[in-house]
Amino acid sequence: MLLLCSISGYAQNSNRDFSIVDKYVQSVGSLDSVNMGTISNIVTKKFPDNLDKVRAIFDWIAYNISFDCKLYRSSGNEKMVTDDVLKKRKANANGYAALFQDMCSVAKIRCLTVDGYVKRNTESINEKPDELNHTWVVVQLGETTDPWNYIDPAWGSGYTDEQMTVFTRQYNDDYFFADKLIFNYQHFPDNGAWLFGPAIKNQKDFFSLPLVLDDAYVFGLTNFLPADGYVKSKSRTPVRFSIKIKSGPPVEIVSVVTGKGKKKLAKTVDHTLQNGVISFSYKFTEEDIYPVFVLINNKPVLGYVMETTE
Repeated sequence: MLLLCSISGYAQNSNRDFSIVDKYVQSVGSLDSVNMGTISNIVTKKFPDNLDKVRAIFDWIAYNISFDCKLYRSSGNEKMVTDDVLKKRKANANGYAALFQDMCSVAKIRCLTVDGYVKRNTESINEKPDELNHTWVVVQLGETTDPWNYIDPAWGSGYTDEQMTVFTRQYNDDYFFADKLIFNYQHFPDNGAWLFGPAIKNQKDFFSLPLVLDDAYVFGLTNFLPADGYVKSKSRTPVRFSIKIKSGPPVEIVSVVTGKGKKKLAKTVDHTLQNGVISFSYKFTEEDIYPVFVLINNKPVLGYVMETTE
């Protein structure tokens, strides 16, 4: 799963400049041999506002905890305790979320962990895993009537290759107070009570979706066609695509990448952009079953599986 490329001091969906918080947390460093409570106090003590405190916790975890690919391959998303995460400075998604929750608890901020499902590659389309494979958190800043907000501390820290063998640290604040619609295209909780905003209502529909990639946040993706991630096409009949966006840089190039390995092929396509909807058609001539990615300005936003026959 490609996990993000944004290195900014500004969380798009909270409409606030966090550069002071970000710089301060970077300045305190890794805080080795310090317990969780002390770390939480150090990174949050300068900020009276709860939103800044949560941002500081997000930052420190993203800067200092790495995803443990070896653990994930051997044990999946098994439960971890905070002491082990801090000792190893590595975690699976559950460990990231547990640490985040504990640091928020010290700061007296309501935070709960959420177990659920994500799709990590196009091979996951229509393939529900046997076990829950991801964990994230929801945060409430003030009163119990205040809205809940999504944070994915694991995906905010970096990304892995599709085989889950190599982790690359890459800070990404799109997963801090994430856009609820895009987040729900990517995450499905085991408990429907933790679905907020526009959401997919059942697991079957979630796994049938295309793969919605990290750069969807760059453009504020809101809708797409085909709506199903597994597309059957005829080699002589173009497939119609449309992608509705609400933000981001001007759309200059739209391209389609088909296949993988030696069969990987990228082509720029003619497109139209009207009322925030990018539209184009593409004829898939290779008769086979293969992954397809749609890129905007060379940033991948959607992934499909294409089955093309004569």
